[in-house]
Amino acid sequence: MLKSFRILSLLEGISFLVILFVTMPLKYIWDNGDPNKVIGMAHGFLFLAYVVFAILMKPERKWDNKTLAIVLLCSIIPFGTFWMDKKYLRD
Repeated sequence: MLKSFRILSLLEGISFLVILFVTMPLKYIWDNGDPNKVIGMAHGFLFLAYVVFAILMKPERKWDNKTLAIVLLCSIIPFGTFWMDKKYLRD
C-alpha cells in the first residue's frame, strides 16, 4: 500500500503543478480552457484518492492526527506532496 500511495502522491503533485503552471496560463492568458477541464478532472480524482489513501495509511504508518493533518495539507501546497514523500514515506 505504501508503494501505491507514493505513486499516487507523485501523480497528484504533478497534476497540481500542471494545473498551476500550464493549464491556468492557457486558460487566462490565451483563452484556451479545454486543457484545464481535462487536467482538472484528473487532478480532482487524484486529490480525492490521495485523501482516502492518506487516511488509510494513518494506522499502517502509525501517524498521529498532527502527522495526518500535515500529510493532507501537503496536497494543497505546490510541491508539498514531494516534500511529504521524502519526509514521511521513505524508510
